[in-house]
Amino acid sequence: MSGILAILLLTCPATPLPNSPSERIKLFAACAGRLSALAQHQFLLDGPSAERTQARRADFLTLIEATLPHAIAYGMPAEQALNWQVAAKAAQANLLHHAKFSADERRADRARQASDASLHACDGLLLGA
Repeated sequence: MSGILAILLLTCPATPLPNSPSERIKLFAACAGRLSALAQHQFLLDGPSAERTQARRADFLTLIEATLPHAIAYGMPAEQALNWQVAAKAAQANLLHHAKFSADERRADRARQASDASLHACDGLLLGA
């Protein structure tokens, strides 16, 4: 559980942590999914980076685990967190694929910018990310 003690220090006031537990899980699951896609991408292209990304992903999984009972009590179906995580992973993998392999440079650039922005939003939620 590396970095768990200092996880929720927000560094960007423009991205406040949602009030409801289910919205928090949605945010944490999206980040876990994005980082899962990035780790797979890095594993293929830049092995050492994948380990660091997996550690960041593990922090988000810990946040999901800690928040899940509250979200379920709030009325969220238990499987919803995994649904959000899988959807975010697929979307991020698509962006990473187009950023790296698109023959259309404008499309690749847009995908790279969107990928970077989504990952940057997650980095702002973890200390030391």
